[in-house]
Amino acid sequence: MPEAAESLPGLFRHIFTVPAEAIDGNGHVNNLEYLRWMVAAAQAHSDAAGWTLERYAATRSSWVVRSHHIDYLRPAFAGEELTLVTWIGDFEERSSTRHYLLWRERDRKVLAQAQTLWVFVEAGAGRACTIPEAFRSAFEVIPDGKEVLRTLRNSLPKAHFTP
Repeated sequence: MPEAAESLPGLFRHIFTVPAEAIDGNGHVNNLEYLRWMVAAAQAHSDAAGWTLERYAATRSSWVVRSHHIDYLRPAFAGEELTLVTWIGDFEERSSTRHYLLWRERDRKVLAQAQTLWVFVEAGAGRACTIPEAFRSAFEVIPDGKEVLRTLRNSLPKAHFTP
């Protein structure tokens, strides 16, 4: 179940089990699945902060991806329990960088780390627009990824968190 990570305000955590349909011809999770999970976690984080799809529709706004950067460090396999943590690293006038860290629960090995540059747009028109203060104030910004790693190491004693 997705949840805010109590140890550091601004973190959002989702724990799940890899479904069999996520496996590709190489016998491990397909790279596109990681991207799907990250986008779903971003939406769940937004929902938890009160910015649901309905609220975006009411404000005639949305987010679009400008770029994704994913470092795939280790494979994941069907049936494994994974944890995906996401947080907002910054807000610019019309964009925001979101970070992700994915690890396997069994051995706490990091499987992937990523960043997405999201652009706030007018729904329908697709033009970039200023991120409203109501959105900015709904989220804690964590600009230092090293702080996230330190917090996770301290809150999960067996964690390795070494790429």
